[in-house]
Amino acid sequence: MSLFVREKGFYKSFFWLTLVIGMQNLISVGVNLSDNVMLGGYSESALSGVALANQIQFLLHMLVLGVCEGLVIMSSRFWGAKDLGLIKKAASIGMRMAILLSIVLWVIVFFFPHEVLSLFTKEENVIAAGVEYLRIICFSYIFFAVTSSLLASLRSVETVKIGFVVSLSTLVINICLNYILIYGYMGFPELGVAGSAIATLTARIIECVIVIVYVKRFDRKILLKLQDFLKFDMELFKQYIRIGSPILMSNTIWGLAMAAQTAILGHMGESAIAANSIATTIFQMVTVIVYASASATSVLIGKTIGEGMMDKIISYAKTLQILYILLGLLTGAVLFVIKDFVLGFYSISDEAKTLALHFMTVLSITVVGTAYQMPALTGIVRSGGDTRFVLYNDLIFMWLIVLPSSALCAFVFHLSPLAVFICLKSDQILKCFVAIVKVNRFKWIRSFNS
Repeated sequence: MSLFVREKGFYKSFFWLTLVIGMQNLISVGVNLSDNVMLGGYSESALSGVALANQIQFLLHMLVLGVCEGLVIMSSRFWGAKDLGLIKKAASIGMRMAILLSIVLWVIVFFFPHEVLSLFTKEENVIAAGVEYLRIICFSYIFFAVTSSLLASLRSVETVKIGFVVSLSTLVINICLNYILIYGYMGFPELGVAGSAIATLTARIIECVIVIVYVKRFDRKILLKLQDFLKFDMELFKQYIRIGSPILMSNTIWGLAMAAQTAILGHMGESAIAANSIATTIFQMVTVIVYASASATSVLIGKTIGEGMMDKIISYAKTLQILYILLGLLTGAVLFVIKDFVLGFYSISDEAKTLALHFMTVLSITVVGTAYQMPALTGIVRSGGDTRFVLYNDLIFMWLIVLPSSALCAFVFHLSPLAVFICLKSDQILKCFVAIVKVNRFKWIRSFNS
């Protein structure tokens, strides 16, 4: 069997989906980057406070993404089988679950913002800035849930351009309002952290409206209507829970793990918080294609299984693994080259700047592992039907190895923030060995009934 697939349609679909989803992800991360850069020029406390508040946003993102990934896996198979009725029912289930999770998280952070942020740091000036931001931004959670679930339904039928348009509008609105409201230009008061939160909330509301209008007036594939979201199929819901709950649980423990990582570094000082925020945000910018490749894989593998072309799955998986490694090497090189340049945009202490530089150097190496194991496991294995494996894998690596060892390094052995950061990112390399074995045994190809 040839190492590479020889179908032009395969490469066209993979790279088209990866490119468009990657551009969408890039612009979405750009929203956080605009907050990050502008607040970084405002004050280090503001940057650190919003960085902690955005850990809650990241947890919401992981929860909603978990719901949406389950939706894409199911709907892409229905799309391959050309069953629009089941796609509509799946969209209804995904929407309900995403909204429910966003409401639960809103209640927690709106009524207990100080208590939540106190889990990450004891720096009162940082907590105060974070609370100010969190009390406003939490109202964007429901809009984000609605937008994400609708875009997931569209992505499962290979409609991806609208996601790019929506993300672009959000970025432009957020940057303009950030500039005006944070620093108080054009007659507006200087609102600082609150201005950044208002800007992002406004952008989230507008992007939600754009997606709803598109689904209502321009989509010609799924033809979703309001009454479709009022219907509920219990049998399909049970199937969704069986398939999607491991993904949701996996994303939940991953989101909590990222919050725990921030808490560990947060207790090592304000400079460590700021450096981690900068390094992580830049990392997210340059790895958008990596994460987009996982989303593209889910659609391609799910659709192929739905079409009943099981003979193509093995050759697709082998080719995809090579593509992942090439993307990882390219991404790592880009991150290493730009790290000094991007730090010039931040007005932070020398200590924070040095730490950020070291953190990005570490990430430029570990991203090669991320680029391989993440799409291999969440793209190939999950969409193939084995949705539980990633849950078990993340649980073992993150909660039994990485977090305990990192906590020991930070609080018992009192190692440097850099040493702790290396420990926190070590799983991205270690998981590669598991991914190689799991993917190439091909026991993950399953039907929904197995």
